[in-house]
Amino acid sequence: MKKYDYTTIFFAIMGSFLVLFILIPILNLMVSSNLGAISANLHDPQVISSLFVSVYSALIATIIALIFGVPLAYILARHDFFGKGLVESIIDIPIVIPHTVTGIALLLIFTSTGIIGAPLSKLGIIFTNSISGIILAMLFVSASFVVNSAREGFESVDPRMEKVARTLGSGTLRTFFVISFPLALRSIVVGAILCWARAISEFGAIIILAFYPLAASTLIYERFVQFGLSDSTPVAIILISICLALFIVVRLLIKGWRSYDKN
Repeated sequence: MKKYDYTTIFFAIMGSFLVLFILIPILNLMVSSNLGAISANLHDPQVISSLFVSVYSALIATIIALIFGVPLAYILARHDFFGKGLVESIIDIPIVIPHTVTGIALLLIFTSTGIIGAPLSKLGIIFTNSISGIILAMLFVSASFVVNSAREGFESVDPRMEKVARTLGSGTLRTFFVISFPLALRSIVVGAILCWARAISEFGAIIILAFYPLAASTLIYERFVQFGLSDSTPVAIILISICLALFIVVRLLIKGWRSYDKN
């Protein structure tokens, strides 16, 4: 039987308080509503619609984050340039500012009278109270997860492998897709899943920029304000179940990749 020293035991006890602080409210939420109420909400068209809006919008936001974020992550990982620290700080800004502030900032620019929203509204692209606005808000608050995770993945790839490939006649773009991207794929996938999870949980920016169509987080708030805990809790349980299932998948993927790397 493995013996632990007093320091390890003390640290484990201290860490357990934080684990319990996170776990107890979640477990309490999961058991605070009966299965009948949850089942009824799963058949409620409004709940189904809000879940679809959240899942779909988060997926589109994640795809956009990947399209623009992965190239940026590669540049940040492979090149030093003037203002690099500023770019990295800008990418992290959505993590540190209140998301209601994010909603106001986006509303000022993307409203039909804003500097970006005005010309786009003439083309029929509306961001206020539309699914486009929900995607926009989700993208703003979650894209940094893709960039940061992908950058760490590219940094873990030995640059000498890329140099060897280019020496053998492979172009820069081909080297990226044959060498760099596959080796960093694990980090990119993890970043994408975290991006999706962060996007689907967004509330503050969405409620200001695009209250309608109702996303799941907005529906929970609306039902809580109008009807109280009894009506909002079942929807909250459904949403958190989706998020927990996602993170279980993430953990299994990471564990599987680590086992593969060891072998």
